[in-house]
Amino acid sequence: MKYAYFRLPFFVRMLLIGSAIILLFGLMMHVAEPDTYRTFFDGIWWAVVTAATIGYGDLVPKTSLGKLIAITLILFGTGFLSSYFASVSAVAVSKENALLEGKLPFSKSGHIILIGWNERVRELLRQLMLVDPFASFVIIDETLDKLPVSEKHVHFIRGNPTYDSILQKANVQNAKMVVITADQHKNETEADMAAILTLLAVKGLNPDIYAIIEILTAHQTGNAERAGADEVIHTNRLASFAMVNSLQSPGISRIIENLLHQAEGSTFQFMNVPNELIGETFLQSSRMLLEKQIIVVGIMRGEVPYINPSPDFLIEEHDRFLVLKH
Repeated sequence: MKYAYFRLPFFVRMLLIGSAIILLFGLMMHVAEPDTYRTFFDGIWWAVVTAATIGYGDLVPKTSLGKLIAITLILFGTGFLSSYFASVSAVAVSKENALLEGKLPFSKSGHIILIGWNERVRELLRQLMLVDPFASFVIIDETLDKLPVSEKHVHFIRGNPTYDSILQKANVQNAKMVVITADQHKNETEADMAAILTLLAVKGLNPDIYAIIEILTAHQTGNAERAGADEVIHTNRLASFAMVNSLQSPGISRIIENLLHQAEGSTFQFMNVPNELIGETFLQSSRMLLEKQIIVVGIMRGEVPYINPSPDFLIEEHDRFLVLKH
């Protein structure tokens, strides 16, 4: 029992001692003045209001013995209870600071882990919360001093994401997805190497997690895929694509941004081919889905995308439509 007691948190031990003091003095006052404190509960009530320095005055000791008991409670019990509440407040403040500073582990499951912090991640987080306001997110970053946002569903872990201990604090074993972004403090090659190393660490702890990784240099794509990436985002290639199209057709970058912006209500997504469209042409399928306000952009056949294929392109059983859906 002694060892079990000392394993309890400090504020729990203080609560047990404080409760024992209240019960003891309540019993003593009930025994010392049974006419004034007719029940044991009356004694406890008096001890609570006295120790809390409230002093309603509804029950007061009449005898010298009762007053001596009251003096003892005031001198020792009140100070002890004040220390308890001060300790509880200190623990609460300490826990809040630890949460903000990224020192507390995350215990929930089914969350999304965002590794690295920059403006891209801030915008990503904002849009994800618009899509699913109740989703849980964990940010891992070793350069931040405190939680960068004030959303209640966002948890922060400060540390190196290649360390098992940091990933375990983020509960990576029970996460459903991870997004690994390029470190803005490194050059492109070093950032890609760090991202792939992080991916290896994540997949080592949770091989089933869906991993999206940002790669800056094209020749590292193969390494990212071999490391277990489910999707590779080529940031530089996407930016170059937007710039080239804007040079050829000035103003088109705004259209591309609106198409990709989930907050506008229309989103790109994959859609399984309905049975009634198997064997139909791309043109016929597009017309039928357009009646449902679904725009077909292309076909995904296995791992090969066909963007805006010919009108006579035949739809097969295991194809998926790439659609713009409102």
